[in-house]
Amino acid sequence: MSLFSKPETIILKEEDAATEYLQKLRDLYSSCDHLSTAVKDRIEKEICITQAGIKGEDNIIFELKNSGMDMVVLRDIYLECGDLSAQIDFFVVTPKINFIIECKNLVGDIEIDNKGNFIRSISYGNKKWKEGIYSPVTQNERHLTVLKNLKKENASFIVKASVSLYYERFYKSLVVLANPKTILKDRYAPKEIRSQVIRADRLSETIKKMNDESKESKSSKSDMIKQGERMLARNITDRNSYIERYSNLESMINDDRTKLQEIEKSSKVSLETAELSDVCPRCGGNLVARKGKYGSFIGCSNYPKCRYTEKIKEDK
Repeated sequence: MSLFSKPETIILKEEDAATEYLQKLRDLYSSCDHLSTAVKDRIEKEICITQAGIKGEDNIIFELKNSGMDMVVLRDIYLECGDLSAQIDFFVVTPKINFIIECKNLVGDIEIDNKGNFIRSISYGNKKWKEGIYSPVTQNERHLTVLKNLKKENASFIVKASVSLYYERFYKSLVVLANPKTILKDRYAPKEIRSQVIRADRLSETIKKMNDESKESKSSKSDMIKQGERMLARNITDRNSYIERYSNLESMINDDRTKLQEIEKSSKVSLETAELSDVCPRCGGNLVARKGKYGSFIGCSNYPKCRYTEKIKEDK
């Protein structure tokens, strides 16, 4: 019996760098007891964003595993080509088309207007607001460009020409909204954008339909695995994006600790000054200005228990 005797999803890479990054964030947060609220909030926000991303991708991997068709899946692939980089959430090889999938686990409803702008509507209690978000379609187009450039890198003239002519036939972009509570409003969206943005529960259906509508020849099952393995070989494990984000958090923490140390140092100096000039050396009480029949003087606030006094120093 062959490996693909029945429709099956082969996962060549399921682990993701975000899980390791999330653990580092949690470790970082646990060591931040003496930091300001602003810095703690920033780390908490980064943890929430990372958790949401992982949860959304888990939803997509579930849909792909239960697609009921032959496919090869790689999760979380990072590519670099020159100055450009691409963090691809999912690279999916199917018999006719390779899909580059961008996962978005967004809170709120998503509207796409007639110009292709993405607008998110959020409700919290009695408050409602809208905000524009960066187009995930544009983001995924950059990923496609990086992959296309890599295929042409160090290739012969004929291969480069072939990639330029046929790349768009075999590589397609999909943006998947992984939050099951999100409502997608795309009635007025341009057709080319509307066809790329779907909810997670329509992912398998969409992939099957695009394969059925494609006029390209089917790849053999062994070729599908080879394509996946070639992509896996290009994956870069050291993620500049995560390294940069973590370094920014560390810089914030170091700056915050420096400020706290300066405040503590300043407080200590003030206390030492107070001990020299404002504290009774006999009983430790406060020294206060008093008036007597012979004029003003400095006396202890614990009078009459403590009768310590000193003359008021006159400026020369």
